[in-house]
Amino acid sequence: MMQQESILSLIFLELLLLLSCLTSENYAKSTTLINVWPKPRNLTWSPPYQSTLLSPLFTITTTNHPNKHLSAAINRYQNLIKSEHHHPQVPLGVNISKDLSPLCSLRVTVVDDTAALVHGVDESYTLSILPSLATLTAKTSWGAMRGLETFSQLAWGSPVQVAVGVHVWDSPLYLHRGVLVDTARNYYPVKDLLRTVEAMSMNKLNVFHWHITDAESFPLILPSEPGLAEKGAYESHMVYSPLDVKRVVEFGLDHGVRVIPEIDTPAHTGSWALAYPEIVTCANMFWWPAESDWADRVASQPGSGHLNPLNPKTYQVLNNVIHDITTLFPEQFYHSGADEVVPGCWKTDPTIQQHLSKGGTLNQVLEKYINSTLPLIVSLNRTVVYWEDVLLDETVHVPSAILPKEHVILQTWNNGHSNTKKIVSSGYRTIVSSAQFYYLDCGHGTYVGNNSAYDNQNGDDTDNKGGSWCAPFKTWQTIYNYDITYGLSEEEAKLVLGGEVALWSEQADSTVLDARIWPRSSALAEALWSGNRDEKGVKRYAEATDRLNEWRSRMVSRGIRAEPIQPLWCLKNPGMCNTFHPV
Repeated sequence: MMQQESILSLIFLELLLLLSCLTSENYAKSTTLINVWPKPRNLTWSPPYQSTLLSPLFTITTTNHPNKHLSAAINRYQNLIKSEHHHPQVPLGVNISKDLSPLCSLRVTVVDDTAALVHGVDESYTLSILPSLATLTAKTSWGAMRGLETFSQLAWGSPVQVAVGVHVWDSPLYLHRGVLVDTARNYYPVKDLLRTVEAMSMNKLNVFHWHITDAESFPLILPSEPGLAEKGAYESHMVYSPLDVKRVVEFGLDHGVRVIPEIDTPAHTGSWALAYPEIVTCANMFWWPAESDWADRVASQPGSGHLNPLNPKTYQVLNNVIHDITTLFPEQFYHSGADEVVPGCWKTDPTIQQHLSKGGTLNQVLEKYINSTLPLIVSLNRTVVYWEDVLLDETVHVPSAILPKEHVILQTWNNGHSNTKKIVSSGYRTIVSSAQFYYLDCGHGTYVGNNSAYDNQNGDDTDNKGGSWCAPFKTWQTIYNYDITYGLSEEEAKLVLGGEVALWSEQADSTVLDARIWPRSSALAEALWSGNRDEKGVKRYAEATDRLNEWRSRMVSRGIRAEPIQPLWCLKNPGMCNTFHPV
């Protein structure tokens, strides 16, 4: 009997909502502000704070015909907003106003729905939620997607209520906001990559940097060079087909996320030797021979092998690879790696030995490689991204004269602010991925076995950092507080495109993927979207803690297995787990 009464009550409530899309308004009061992550640049919720029910007939409409990617986003968000029923861990204290009209629609207006998802595209939007009308206006479809995400976070509860009297103007501080995932050292099924892209979109991150290949495996099936994956993948099922790539790229477009491919060369290419042993030097050699100095190693980690720039066959294979990658990935950036060239590896090759015996240098070998591949990539209408090593490595590098600034972007990962300064002061655009702040794999020890660093009975491991070269673990607060333009002039700062956190996968696979990335990458998302300081210029990490707790909870309810950042008690008692002393 009780169950029947409950069902009848729900039916009666829905009937009231269906009839009330035409009527009235009232007020509700609260002193708690709503949570949106990343925090918008400007959000006001005019008191007295109000919310209204979402009508069962709620629809997201457009004033013009949207492109297919925005249409997919609209359908996705319309279903999410109606079905999510998120319950904030800390109640907002906003009662549903009985006399307010339920919200029946969100009207979306896009000024230019033909704008492509490329670096620099406008992602700004304005959102207004009034008691009887909600409007979202954006210059591009991609800005509209960001606004749809914000609107979805302004709805909560069961039945669903929506904050009203809200006005948002929003736009990112940095145009490049990304996550790197390495799928070569350990393989991730496509579903895991799609879930990662989906979570990125929730956090308004816009670049999925796909580090596809490395020394350990070559999991990408290329039409012109199928043997690379056939022989270089771990298993026949641990591969990405052209259809898989298309699926990831299209899914990214539907979520406003660019997919940048990285084919790391000329180092980190031991896996190529399984198909083409003649073009790879030092393949399958032990990476750090016993009793040898670090400078005499043949690789910087297990998995040796470099492409041989002095072998003409190298470029026959590379040309096919580059053409296939630019066909599979429409993205304007092509990441060609160029990190960690180790002299010892190239020196094992007779051809390179002969070159050196005649007075040649390893810098010239790398220069030949760049001169033979960079023009091809540029001719295919791509901007080339290299790791900073190509210019800044102390041992093997090339002169800036062969790295045209209009076609080359350098991604920095060493020495924090110092290397960022070196790159931009040389006039190059840069993407910041400092290992000191943005490497998500750090602090888990080393995966290299037979390591005496762990045989320490004193518990004093200051020098060895637990075996992890980039320890300690990069907490969300470390990531949140990093100022990627610190120490730069105003003109130099303009060359910083943004940043990426990086999940290198020596000790990660699908079993830990979500927890390694989230919610630490959410910290990057807010710092690069709206900054890490309040309107007075003060770091806002204390205030951000409670909001990130709440946002992490919402991500979990959306199927993202983000790790907790505090005990639940802290979430239920906002501010009580903060330190007293101001910094």
